[in-house]
Amino acid sequence: MKDNKSNINFSQISKEEKSKLKHRIERSVYTYAQKRRIKKYAFRFAAASILLLVSIGIFNHQNQTDSPIESFVNSSTSDHQTNEVQLILNDNKNIEITDENLEITYSNNGENVAIGKSKSVNQKLEESKEMVFNTLIVPYGKRSEIVLSDGTKVWINSGSKLIFPATFLKGNREVYLEGEAIFDVTHNKHQPFIVKSKNQDIEVLGTVFNVSNYDDDDAVFTILKSGSINLHYKNTNLLYSQSELKITPNTLATYHKEAKTIHTETVGVETYFSWRDGVFIFKNDALKTIMKKLSRYYNVEISITDKDLANQTFSGYLDVNQDLEHVMQIIKEAESAQFNYQLTTNKKLIIN
Repeated sequence: MKDNKSNINFSQISKEEKSKLKHRIERSVYTYAQKRRIKKYAFRFAAASILLLVSIGIFNHQNQTDSPIESFVNSSTSDHQTNEVQLILNDNKNIEITDENLEITYSNNGENVAIGKSKSVNQKLEESKEMVFNTLIVPYGKRSEIVLSDGTKVWINSGSKLIFPATFLKGNREVYLEGEAIFDVTHNKHQPFIVKSKNQDIEVLGTVFNVSNYDDDDAVFTILKSGSINLHYKNTNLLYSQSELKITPNTLATYHKEAKTIHTETVGVETYFSWRDGVFIFKNDALKTIMKKLSRYYNVEISITDKDLANQTFSGYLDVNQDLEHVMQIIKEAESAQFNYQLTTNKKLIIN
């Protein structure tokens, strides 16, 4: 078989044709080399991407490893239903606390617990490195105060739960909150105080702040009165497992759970601390917001039948040391809105 190349007479090709032929050959070689390089770099990029994703997964897994208190919370399956404030000690001993003895004080070693001014209980703490946790449950309609073993004082609002070590060992001082509480943290620069909860962690050395994180609220509210705190918001984003924010006094930080966005603003802090003293302060708050707080405070189911009325705003001071009937009269008389309400015998308040 003859070689087709022998049929080409290169001596008869013009200089211009030779130049075009050379250009086509060079471009063909270049294109081939480019394809090889693209395949090579595409493979390397894919491998690097897989490695990056695996590394991020490992990093997030390591950073999301539960702390001892979170492991305790996740493993606690018992649901203690009670109408009274209840303290659960390490031996699962339940102590009901009456209205006359709402102040609880722990000794430095956590073994002696004073309840009110006349009652005390003891719990045996094993001499080990294992953390021992206690739980304080405050049902709707009740409030409580507790002084932890490090001297930190906590005011706990209705429908809340505080889980804490009987005594703090080495490392961070960590507690876990469901609901709302005010913290006056004892300063200790060697042991930061961390309030853990669903969606966020609060890190502090010594300060006064309020945090409200109820499951049925759309947002988490953190208000700083003095000192400074670092907020660590948790989310499910693959690349960013947490968002951090440092706030200063008179700042309200709002974390919207669904949108996973954070908003800060300067506020009058007393509005968020006054419930500790039995006073609710409202400034242009929707009636439905006010009623939600009163519902928790008095342990009463409240429904507003008129949607426009539910969104109408109110301002004023409410002395919630008074009964609900008295508080409702104050709201009705103080505002121009016309509404009626009915308090039924089975603890339901209907507003229309």
